Amino acid sequence: MMLIAAGWILVLLLGGGIALDRTLTGLVTRNFDDQLGYMLTAMIGSAEVGPDGEVFFNRPLGDQRFLEPNSGLYWQISGKGHEDFPSRSLWDRSLKVRSDHFDAEPHTFDSSEFSGEPLRVMERSIILPGSETTWWFTVAESRAQLDQQIRRIRSILFWSFVALGAGLLAMAALQTWYGLGPLRRVRLAIQRMRSTGTNRVTEPLPLEVEPLVEELNLLLAHSETQAEEARMHAGNLAHALKTPLTVVMNAATARSPDLSETVIREAGVMRRQVDHHLARARAVGRRAGGLARAQVGESVEAVLRAMTVLYEGTRFDLDGKREAEVALERQDLDEVLGNVIENAAKYGGGSVFVTIDADPASTWCEVWVEDDGAGIPEDLREQIFARGARLDTDKPGTGLGLAIVRDVVAIYGGTVTLAESEDLGGLLVKLRLPRAPNG
Repeated sequence: MMLIAAGWILVLLLGGGIALDRTLTGLVTRNFDDQLGYMLTAMIGSAEVGPDGEVFFNRPLGDQRFLEPNSGLYWQISGKGHEDFPSRSLWDRSLKVRSDHFDAEPHTFDSSEFSGEPLRVMERSIILPGSETTWWFTVAESRAQLDQQIRRIRSILFWSFVALGAGLLAMAALQTWYGLGPLRRVRLAIQRMRSTGTNRVTEPLPLEVEPLVEELNLLLAHSETQAEEARMHAGNLAHALKTPLTVVMNAATARSPDLSETVIREAGVMRRQVDHHLARARAVGRRAGGLARAQVGESVEAVLRAMTVLYEGTRFDLDGKREAEVALERQDLDEVLGNVIENAAKYGGGSVFVTIDADPASTWCEVWVEDDGAGIPEDLREQIFARGARLDTDKPGTGLGLAIVRDVVAIYGGTVTLAESEDLGGLLVKLRLPRAPNG
């Protein structure tokens, strides 16, 4: 911020200084030229042509410096075929006049024809009454006074702009220091939070950083939630694996004759537990990766295409608002719908009906999956969500489908409920999923 401020201050002061320098030096130079113009006009107004054809003044010029040799103020009248008529101040010198042109208006220029004495020269061509000769009236003055005034102006400008630049930089530094003060207070608050072991920034801070502090506290809460979920998953997985490992260890220690069958059986249990917790971990990780969004219709249609191949004798129907979007990752939505629809096809009687956004007026997106199977008694519906729970052991499966569905949906803040289908008479699975925000 300071480098940017210093750069802009330097550019603006440099540009302003150059513009002001040109303006003031131009004003001083024009004032100097105006004085020369007054003298030139007085010369022309006083000049006459005598009987011998030579020019003379009918009255003396008012400035005494014209009479003092080398005074720095000079005049000269030149005419082709006539001797130059110079001021006494020129003494033994003369002004160089170009007679190859005609200056109807005063012509001003700088000259260095006198060594060590730069001149400001103004000349004009005049044809006087009673003469056909073109006369060049020239007045010149040393630039010493003009250059001194310009140097003084530039010195004043330079030191004024230096002081102005220093003041602006000091103000910019003060403004930056003061403006960033709330961020320093946030840094100190975070430092104290880390050193004292607290988990929130609770001290009052300026209004400018309150949104930042709120987001920081939300981030800390989110991190705590994730850490707690990770600890819970690790604990649950360790607890789930502890019993199978103990069974295998005891069988191996006792050299049980059915050791191989025990290892195979308990390894299958451990594999199901690992699959279950990995599914939860993936869902948590994807949820933390950013704002999720998935279109329900696309996911359902993809699942139904796969189910049609696996269960050729089952009829699948789809209805509802297919463009509805939910705040789930597409992979997790596919896994949830795949488990629910596959269960409906596996345990149903041959018909599966999927309704998307069954209640459009709700703030949630509800997906209903119905089948025409035997259904589940109301007193067993909660039990079916337990890991490994299976009511029909005649059909292959791990008993983790609905448990995974409930856990993944819960991670995104949704719910899963079971009911009886009024249309098909079998099981109705209601998925209540968070809608994706508009835009």
